[in-house]
Amino acid sequence: MKKSALRAIGAGGLIAGTLDITQALILFGWRVPLGISAALIGTAAGQTGPLVPVYILGVVLHYGIATTWTAAYYLASRKLTFMTEHPLVCGLLYGMVVECVMSYVVLPLSALHAVGPYELKTVLLGLGVHMITIGLPISYSIRRFG
Repeated sequence: MKKSALRAIGAGGLIAGTLDITQALILFGWRVPLGISAALIGTAAGQTGPLVPVYILGVVLHYGIATTWTAAYYLASRKLTFMTEHPLVCGLLYGMVVECVMSYVVLPLSALHAVGPYELKTVLLGLGVHMITIGLPISYSIRRFG
């Protein structure tokens, strides 16, 4: 992989991951990384044993997921060039895709088995937040560095 691809994916993952975790910590509190860990290792993640390793695992998982979504955008944008030509629209749409896949595919399949019922307010908030904190940083990072 070229240096520009690694730089674009790294920048997008770092920026999107930081913006997203920051808004989550503000909205939901400092235990968010424990919830992320619980999606992998189950609900006992924050209830037993030392919390620091579980907390660090949650942060690492969060940035890994953000970087994976950035890599997917990068790879798709190599074939679908409009994704780099129109980062505003494509970034907003991509944020919606990320939210939908994470909420309706990944979380139900995780150790949390998180499924609805979903309230409209929560769905719209999730879409809006991920459009801004995930979609736009990823699309503009790929455009700028890719």
